[in-house]
Amino acid sequence: MATFNLADLFELVAAAVPEREALVAGARRLTYAGLDRRSNRLARHWQSCGIGAGQHVAILACNRAEWIEAMLAAFKLRAVPININFRYVEDELRYMFDNADVVALLYEREFAPRLAAIRDSLPQLRHYLALDDGHAADDAALGATDYEQALAAASDSPLGIERSGDDLYVLYTGGTTGMPKGTMWRHEDIFFGALQGGAATGGAHIRAPEEIVERVRTGFALSTVCPPPMMHGGGMWNALITMYSGGKFVLYCEPHFDADRVLRLVQDEKTVGLMMVGDAMARPLAEAQERARYDCSGLFVLSSGGAILSKPVKNRLKELFPQARVIDGFGASETGHNGTVVDFDGEAAGPRFTMDAHTRILDDELEPVPPGSSTVGRLARCGHIPLGYYKDERKTAETFRTDRHGVRWVIPGDYGRVLADGTVELLGRGSQCINSGGEKIFPEEVEAVLKGHPAIFDAVVVGVPHERFTNAVCAVVQLREGAALGLDEVAAYCEGRLARYKLPRHLVTVDRIARTPPGKPDYRANRALALERLGLT
Repeated sequence: MATFNLADLFELVAAAVPEREALVAGARRLTYAGLDRRSNRLARHWQSCGIGAGQHVAILACNRAEWIEAMLAAFKLRAVPININFRYVEDELRYMFDNADVVALLYEREFAPRLAAIRDSLPQLRHYLALDDGHAADDAALGATDYEQALAAASDSPLGIERSGDDLYVLYTGGTTGMPKGTMWRHEDIFFGALQGGAATGGAHIRAPEEIVERVRTGFALSTVCPPPMMHGGGMWNALITMYSGGKFVLYCEPHFDADRVLRLVQDEKTVGLMMVGDAMARPLAEAQERARYDCSGLFVLSSGGAILSKPVKNRLKELFPQARVIDGFGASETGHNGTVVDFDGEAAGPRFTMDAHTRILDDELEPVPPGSSTVGRLARCGHIPLGYYKDERKTAETFRTDRHGVRWVIPGDYGRVLADGTVELLGRGSQCINSGGEKIFPEEVEAVLKGHPAIFDAVVVGVPHERFTNAVCAVVQLREGAALGLDEVAAYCEGRLARYKLPRHLVTVDRIARTPPGKPDYRANRALALERLGLT
């Protein structure tokens, strides 16, 4: 009997629409039946290595079809796939494999030298599976098995394993401070908390696993182009949401983000959806569409997650893709989906979100902040939420709290206000908050204003030391080609749009804003650069 288990649900979809196209990744195209069979083969290979329920298998690879196959294979085996950032150096990889108790690794050969350098310090990591990526790196020291040879030697028949909605899903998140943390979800909770519960194209959540069959047979199937890396939650969740609708997931597999190539995928694959990560992807996409005018007439959803779209960029996307809805979704590795920006029509209204039924802004006593209150509270979610952080009881106790009514909340650290109409104005992550003379300044609020300046292409705001106020606002900006801008002009532009204590007191211009692989601002790197440029190191 099927459960709300991620593998059970995928197998129900694959059996319902076996010949429908499921995955396009570079030159590889797989139907649901083909993807199901290949993931069965991988699961059986790992099973032959003694890997089973609850054990952790890591994936160290760029975007490619095998990433999806490995994720599904782990679910089928009741093992736990562990996402690894492919940019990590040796010490970071050592920490990740040790912290996550990884016993098996799927990797691209490019990373073999890093792995060989740390292998002896990782006695738990016993099984290596190598992906051909065109690199000639020598990985003989790892004793790895070739991926395609492993699949060829294994059966593609179903495993016949009884699974559970209690099986574990772990998503490692770097967050904004500290070492990466593994957020632990039950399969059932992640399905309803982040994967839309089978209701990706509207309607209510499914009430029983078998209902997904009728949804995918008769409902609208999504087709989505996904440029963000699969090693982050946004990519994984986008893939699963698409496939649980019985749709086609088009994974962008180029080594670097190229807006023209992304839009050509939308045009050639005739997809209805395109996923972005804030302005870092949305700005180049807008500029590419202005230049080339790709035929994206079938596109009706441009969704951004992980970073908020600025008003100018969002308005331009609406002009360039008039038939589409530009959707700013808000969520986190610890919360799943929290809400959506309300400004589908007309001018972009900024970071104002409608909350779903399980999301609230709580005060320090864990009581909901009433609409129209001036109180700044913390975003919280109840209902289908994670179990906690893997092997981190202290951080779990800090982030997962139970109120006086017995309701358990996850409170990851995002601050906001509840406006009079019940929508939420997001202010940003508390860990990035700049304390200047006792006043709290949220970088995202200042960044949203800066990005409206016609000379500024991109911007990040960081705090730097100040003799009188402890910290001051520093704007790190990437100017448009040929533009020039001084601090006085920036301050004058922000005056009247922000309270005076929020105005930038320093300006640093850069060729390109430092961002993490999925497109979020790298606040540490930008602050370090600002301190160096300002002579404050």
